[in-house]
Amino acid sequence: MAPQLVVHAAPPASTAFTPTTLGPLTLKNRFIKAATFEGRMPRGEVTDDLVDFHLEVARGGAAMTTVAYCAVSPGGRVHRDTMVLDRRRAGDLRRLTDAVHAENTLVCAQIGHAGLVANTRSNRMATLAPSTRISAPAMGLVRAATVAQLGEVVDDFGTAARNAVEAGFDAIEVHLGHGYLVSSFFSPNLNKRTDQFGGDTVRRAELARRVVERVRREAGDGVAVTAKFNMDDGVRGGFWLTDSLPTARLLESDGHLDALELTGGSSLLNPMYYFRGDVPMAEFIASQPAIVGLGLRIVGPRMFRTYPFEEAFFLPLARQFRDALTMPLILLGGVNTMETVDTAMAEGFEFVAMGRALLRDPMLVDKFRRGSTREGLCVHCTKCMATIYDGTRCVLRERDVEKES
Repeated sequence: MAPQLVVHAAPPASTAFTPTTLGPLTLKNRFIKAATFEGRMPRGEVTDDLVDFHLEVARGGAAMTTVAYCAVSPGGRVHRDTMVLDRRRAGDLRRLTDAVHAENTLVCAQIGHAGLVANTRSNRMATLAPSTRISAPAMGLVRAATVAQLGEVVDDFGTAARNAVEAGFDAIEVHLGHGYLVSSFFSPNLNKRTDQFGGDTVRRAELARRVVERVRREAGDGVAVTAKFNMDDGVRGGFWLTDSLPTARLLESDGHLDALELTGGSSLLNPMYYFRGDVPMAEFIASQPAIVGLGLRIVGPRMFRTYPFEEAFFLPLARQFRDALTMPLILLGGVNTMETVDTAMAEGFEFVAMGRALLRDPMLVDKFRRGSTREGLCVHCTKCMATIYDGTRCVLRERDVEKES
């Protein structure tokens, strides 16, 4: 009997490289560069280095890159080197958005108010909280915001949205996560108010709903509006699925958002929950002034808990939202392989967002598309966390560049 010819079928093409819509936009593929504080805006100014950071991502094949973090007011900065998305910076940001657009890539502005995460000494101005409490990042007591002050916050988000449109951004991501101001109102651990902004789940969601409604109104119909949304604070007594799922349903029912990007953890109380991997404590201490480094030696081990890295570590939580919602969802957290991307697409997530994987290799999306690799190079050491003060980067990639030169 003659030997039979065995024909191996080619693997099916990934749906991750098919264009799809996000509100009024059409994205060329399903990959979004997640907001990662770039550390390239001294005193909050737009620099060539900041433009180049996002140009590299655009040339690497992502459909959209996200500029982070754009504060809605001076008091809402994380520290003095955070950009405020005011009218002047909007003009300066035009060269960034124009440059990214020239690479056939869209660009998003993440806007927010740092709240309890704001370093008041660096900013030289007070910040706001749902309820009065001590904040380590603020280095002191932060007082509860008045109703009038919250009205100003809503106005500030609206102004920042208008400025984002003026700057040429295609999308606006409202920061509703990580213990920043609006996120902190969700948390029963941080929000002890008894007025219309505190109490049950619905009242704790009131500020977020007002903010998102204002951003949508000011942004208009030509810009996508998304939100980075906490599923779980990773803190005992904090925001968890029993609150976050009904809150997400409220945001969906309001109809102002084009997608939710699902995240978790608290920059205030548990930041490693949304990073996962080794804690770069020695590098953190070395990057800080001596007095701050001493404080980190004392409180760092309690604040920076260890969570072993797992691929797609937020997927089990995100599945709860995919089951409960019909709106588009963006999967974030440990997306490093094409297998993970294809799983996300198969389970009904419209997009994936990547942070550290693209710091390690900005060309990764294009390599996925060409089939030259199916896994990124990130080793999840998290040493990039300590570089945010002088230019966020992958320390391994930095060594690669040094070898090439």
